Amino acid sequence: MKTSLSPISVERLLKGILQSEASLVDPFPRDPAARQPVHVIYGGAHLFKFDTAPKLGRLALRAFDTYAPDERTFAAAFDIPRKLASKVFVRVRQKLESEPVEDLRIDFEDGYGPRADDEEDAHAVSAATEVARGMAAHTLPPFTGIRIKSLSAETAARAVRTLDLFLTELCDKSGGYLPENFVVTLPKVVSADQIAAVAGILNEIESASGLAAGLIKLEVMIETPQSILAPDGTVPLMRFYDAAGGRCVSAHFGAYDYLAGCGVSRADQELNHSACDFARNIMQVAFAGTGVRLSDGATNVLPIAPNRGENLSPEMAAENSRVVHQSWKTHYDNCRRSLGNGFYQSWDLHPAQLPARYAAVYSHFLEGIDLAGERLRNFIGQAARASLVGNTFDDAATVQGLLNYFVRAVNCGAVSDKEVAELTGLNTGQLRSGSFAMIMRQ
Repeated sequence: MKTSLSPISVERLLKGILQSEASLVDPFPRDPAARQPVHVIYGGAHLFKFDTAPKLGRLALRAFDTYAPDERTFAAAFDIPRKLASKVFVRVRQKLESEPVEDLRIDFEDGYGPRADDEEDAHAVSAATEVARGMAAHTLPPFTGIRIKSLSAETAARAVRTLDLFLTELCDKSGGYLPENFVVTLPKVVSADQIAAVAGILNEIESASGLAAGLIKLEVMIETPQSILAPDGTVPLMRFYDAAGGRCVSAHFGAYDYLAGCGVSRADQELNHSACDFARNIMQVAFAGTGVRLSDGATNVLPIAPNRGENLSPEMAAENSRVVHQSWKTHYDNCRRSLGNGFYQSWDLHPAQLPARYAAVYSHFLEGIDLAGERLRNFIGQAARASLVGNTFDDAATVQGLLNYFVRAVNCGAVSDKEVAELTGLNTGQLRSGSFAMIMRQ
């Protein structure tokens, strides 16, 4: 049969395609089963102690027991169907008892404020000392880090000095070790040059402290309009990623600074504002395939009871419950919306928000888990042939999404490996591979 292309032309064409594809970011992260925390809670560096995380957990559990003492109250507070609420209630309490804080950020920025240089120097050193104590006492959460001030002209020198003092002191006190999953958070990023500068500083600190090159990871905060759309009309996020030199592991959205930068008045600043949706969508598209973990912003309505004291009247106690439940529901709805939009982490500002956080996360995963398990089990049983369960058609791409769903559900504690095995037929090793293609090759 006659063809128009010679074998040499075809070879050249295919070689060009392969070279082009090799230059693209791998669509699957290097470790697809790696855990992402479901939240980050932060507090001022001046308040941080080695046992801060356990204390926050106790406060969260106290709020849970006070304002959701039983399944009925819990279900009503979050408007969860009673059958689902029964299961979620138990798991939320277990989580608050065992691992209430997954990620903690020691803050030298908004939660700390401007201070005299001598004062911030002292807090940088004391915070590092407390982190070292936490490492020795095993009281740190699975993920931790510090947020320095921005690298704006006004605060860049202060940010760099705090970073240097903290890391140098921590390495000295810990014998040259950092906590696992430690990150440095860089806020209000407006240019790749800022990220490159911090990466260069971290290179020097690692070298001077005897740390492995590239060990200290970076987390960038996307909270300015300039970080979504540069002055030249381009999206700069991949330039941010490249400037980090392999250090960038996560990007967190700062909704309220972003909205203020867009000119939205304080009265209209909400996490669900349409301007925030635009920014989050840009983040998702820009970082797709990089393995960068995305985090949504915070709910700034806090569950703080208006009436304090031990001998409250029934009316005052009822008002406390109403206020806390209303705040919980706002946070719950925001978390559920974030999860539904593919943002599996967001910020908490107060320990009493943690019950709402885990109620949202666990209800998100548990309410559809039986059907998801049936779909995944059916597809694998069909040996990678397209399948239909009920009125839902699944192909390899959607089933990879189902696998990711179960990996995240296990990582956050919504379900156990044993429960996943019963639902899907997958063992722990298969699940932890994080790859549907790998499972099918076994």
